[in-house]
This record gives sequence, structure tokens and C-alpha cells, in this order.
Amino acid sequence: MNCVRTQPGLRRRGGWKASRKGRRGTPELGADPFDAMLPAGEPLSADELVALLRQRWQASYDLQLVRRHGRLYCQVMWGFLEQQSFPLSAEAYRSRIEELVASLNGLGVAEQVRHWLTTTRDRPRLGKALSLALELPPGRASEFLL
Repeated sequence: MNCVRTQPGLRRRGGWKASRKGRRGTPELGADPFDAMLPAGEPLSADELVALLRQRWQASYDLQLVRRHGRLYCQVMWGFLEQQSFPLSAEAYRSRIEELVASLNGLGVAEQVRHWLTTTRDRPRLGKALSLALELPPGRASEFLL
């Protein structure tokens, strides 16, 4: 197939663009190349989460759980480990990601986060975090939202 990508690291809103010969490019909503590597229904690991971030955006972005208006959100922040001004060391970043992964697995939302990280079209930008509203199982919501 004669498809061309835009600049490396940058994604156009439409994903692949077709060549001028009229052939169709691979749609972004179709089969995702990340789907083959995803273990379905398994707990998320810190290594897998960092690998998803690096494959998706070529950087180890900071993540956090935020509670707002009675809902829990997983946010991908704009700061990343490879930044010179990133406030955490590699060990502290790793520890933070492991704590976050333990919470996500405890909440039973690992598959939601895994799917969202592989399918979102947005990218973290300076001053703008990406947010995923977590759909918590009924019994787990009361443990985390007081």
C-alpha cells in the first residue's frame, strides 16, 4: 500500500493519508497495531504502562489519579521523565508509576486505561493534561470516593 506518514512523532487528525493514486490509507479507527500486544483481562504492570506511553508518544509521561466532583480520573500530565526540568528521578518516577498501577488494578480499571492509552487521538500538551473518566465497578467506587 502506498501510504505516507506525516512527520515522525506527529499524528495528523486523520491518521494515515492515502497517496495521490487514489488508494485508501489505513483508517485510524480500524485495526490498531497496539491491539496485538495487549493481554486482555490481565492486570496492568508498571513496565507495560511505561511501554504504552513510550510507544504512543515517545516519552514517559507522568500519570496521576484525580478525584473531582465525585468521579475519579486518570490523567496523563504534560511533564515527562526525559525532560531536563522533570522534578522526579527515574527511581521516584518508577515508584510513582508502580503505586498508580497498583491502584488501577485494585479498582479493576486496568483494561479501560490500557484501551484508552492505545486509542486516544489527543496528546498531552503544556498546561493541558489528558483525562480519562474511570468507570468504577459499583463495589469499588465507595472505597476510593469518600
